[in-house]
Amino acid sequence: MASENLKELLNQAIAREIQVSIQYLWQHVQWRGVKHFAVTEELKAISIQEMKHAEAIAERLFYLGGIPTTKPTPIFVGNTLREMIEQDVKDEENAMSLYKNIIKTATDEGDITTKKIFEDILKDEEEHHDTFTSLLEEI
Repeated sequence: MASENLKELLNQAIAREIQVSIQYLWQHVQWRGVKHFAVTEELKAISIQEMKHAEAIAERLFYLGGIPTTKPTPIFVGNTLREMIEQDVKDEENAMSLYKNIIKTATDEGDITTKKIFEDILKDEEEHHDTFTSLLEEI
């Protein structure tokens, strides 16, 4: 079925999705001030979407014979609004890079299902990146 390399990449993606789902949720909880009211629900919604990504990737990995990780990559909540959003922008950029690599690897291996799953997730990550870069302009 899938190569060990592809399965490892999927586990990296799961760890990342768990990380940001927790990170964004805690930012939603801890964000304060007037601007909090403008974006708190967006952070919560993105957090939930990231957890759904983790679920979809884990289901795919398990189907391919892998065991999904339960360990997130390091979570960074931040102390200031600027710290939070700057980290979120970086995390989304890292995700987009990883997911493009997964799409290429899946394509090279003839795994069109994994390719399609990650094309759909990549679209969401690009939207998250746009949200965070837009927020950064307002801080």
